[in-house]
Amino acid sequence: LAMVVSNLLSNALKYTPAGGSVRLGLATRDDGVELTCADTGQGIPLADQPGIFDEFTRAPQTGDVEVPGSGLGLAITRRVVHRHGGSIALESAPGAGTTVRVLLPL
Repeated sequence: LAMVVSNLLSNALKYTPAGGSVRLGLATRDDGVELTCADTGQGIPLADQPGIFDEFTRAPQTGDVEVPGSGLGLAITRRVVHRHGGSIALESAPGAGTTVRVLLPL
């Protein structure tokens, strides 16, 4: 689970420019625990969101700075979450940031 948090924070920090923000939250729900990682970064176009948790898939890059990465972080994160009986979902819009929600059973 530490890898889940690490991967989510790493992605949020990589895709959020200077002056932006990244928030990590944890809350109990009736059916489990919800971890959220929200950033004010570049966001992910709707057309690219369905496969974002697939291996070797990366969000399109904007701006002049190339963001390093292999495209494995979110795939590994999804696999770990699913092995714990949880689910993972993403909300994002270009220029409006990204929020990833992980729901784990109690």
